[in-house]
Amino acid sequence: MTTALALAALLVLAAPAQALTLVDMRGREVTLAGPPARIVSLVPSVTEIVFALGAEDRLVGVTDFDDYPPGARRKPRVGGMLAPSLEVIASLRPDLVVATTEGNREETVAQLRRLGIPVYLVAAPGLADVWDVIARLGVLTGREAAAGPLVAGLRARVRAVEQAVAGAPRPRVLYVLWPEPLIVPGREALVTELIARAGGRSITAEAGDAYPRFALEAAVARAPEVILLANHSASAGPIDRARWRGLESLPAIRAGRLHGVDGDLLHRYGPRVVDGLEAIARAIHPEAFP
Repeated sequence: MTTALALAALLVLAAPAQALTLVDMRGREVTLAGPPARIVSLVPSVTEIVFALGAEDRLVGVTDFDDYPPGARRKPRVGGMLAPSLEVIASLRPDLVVATTEGNREETVAQLRRLGIPVYLVAAPGLADVWDVIARLGVLTGREAAAGPLVAGLRARVRAVEQAVAGAPRPRVLYVLWPEPLIVPGREALVTELIARAGGRSITAEAGDAYPRFALEAAVARAPEVILLANHSASAGPIDRARWRGLESLPAIRAGRLHGVDGDLLHRYGPRVVDGLEAIARAIHPEAFP
């Protein structure tokens, strides 16, 4: 969605009182007294986007998981995504809290609203939604002029990847979000789309939900030709590859195509998601990126 369309869908000025009625990505109306100057982000992806837009001065609170860019670590912390501290959030006097249905609890949203704190919901199950989130946050933070070029640059990089792998064979890819229990991207996951755009075929693309559990036996039966193991943070330590190297019958293992990838790039839908796309494209089609 373009910035202009996002503006039309998102914001209705109620002059002369300067009150704003917003429509979030779940179709819920959110009414504010005016443009939000104090924003609490309960979504690391949102925090990254706000910084990329140059609107970090409006961020007065973030979660414990917000670690990028480095400036995000210096923002006041409100706790985890599942159970942030309502007391801390209220003490920050936010004009708006930005939350997500993909990590925050509905109970948290309801409690914030009972406290009289407006909550704006975002979600990005696909790349088109990522562009939409950026455009919407550009409007919310008064940085529409920055949102357009940011999205244009990211879309150009996506097209470059697609052109680089166009016409190449599409190997079967197993993406491991979590090893035990085995959690994989399903049909509703952004990662599934990224694998396809990177020139691969996710062997779990038809699995239900966004990130379902999956039987290891079923994954082995689908004979993946490339295996991507997600790491989730530097503090989580190195990826354990030994278990997978033992599955010597798999084409991916025989060909030495077992790769670690940075989960923060692929599971967050900030601007770095395109870095993640480029990384998995190089893993799937190294010949296309000399």
